Amino acid sequence: MCILAGMKRDHSFHDYLVHDVLGFLPHIVSRSMFGGWAIYQEGHIFALISQGELYFKADDHNRQTFIDLGGKPFAYDGRDGTKMTMSYWSVPEEIFMKKEELAKLVQGSVAASIAKATKSVKKRKG
Repeated sequence: MCILAGMKRDHSFHDYLVHDVLGFLPHIVSRSMFGGWAIYQEGHIFALISQGELYFKADDHNRQTFIDLGGKPFAYDGRDGTKMTMSYWSVPEEIFMKKEELAKLVQGSVAASIAKATKSVKKRKG
């Protein structure tokens, strides 16, 4: 069982992010997931909300941007107590109202999500 599963969700933070911060972008939807939320654009998961933090998907093409912004990787304690990390990086709050910069981050994170999905399909096919 994921450690996040038992945590209480902050609906007001979720609503603020999805409606106020990301609401200017088209086709943004969220779904409940593991005690937090997944955020999608046009069916591609590009962000997570967990424990009062917003995290965007990162890969080799956009990870440095999040590092330069002072972001931290999404991490949680695994079943055996080891620290597990995912390819999502925190988005500093000072970016929330900078629509142009935020839109570029979303675009890069959606691209990272699409690239990951494409790699997964190629692996399954063989």
